Amino acid sequence: MGDFMIRKAVIQDLDSIDSLSVEVIKNMKDSGIPQWEFTYPRKEHYHQDIIDDCLYVYEDETLLGAIALKPEDDLPYKDLTNWTDEESLVIHRVIVDPKTARKGIAKQFFVFAEVLAQEMGYTSIKVDTHKENYKMNSFLKKIGYIEKGYLPSIDRIAFEKIL
Repeated sequence: MGDFMIRKAVIQDLDSIDSLSVEVIKNMKDSGIPQWEFTYPRKEHYHQDIIDDCLYVYEDETLLGAIALKPEDDLPYKDLTNWTDEESLVIHRVIVDPKTARKGIAKQFFVFAEVLAQEMGYTSIKVDTHKENYKMNSFLKKIGYIEKGYLPSIDRIAFEKIL
């Protein structure tokens, strides 16, 4: 892991992002995590993120990850009333090349998201994950995200971090 860069994704990144997404979904299935299917998240979802100007990629010679960072507008998040903030930056569709697991890429993405959120005037970040995604649940708690509750309409556990 040498000189890495987190940058805005461009249309030319879509094939690489889609291939990486397939690898991440395979890895999740191999790990017994039923969070995603081979229909989501895929090229069309990341394409919309590029159109929405909210997709970032992690590069270190090759593309090793992607993350979408959007202002909160998720109806399922309204299911909970114990959020600290009404308006937050929300993390979606985080993927990191499974061959680079435990190299700190996800943590760098989340630090980037926290800095960006503060620059944009937000005081918290929200994210959700599948209850059986033990890797992400553990990671989020380790980096200071607080479990806020269950989002029944999307079958996810919600987390928030105050910045």
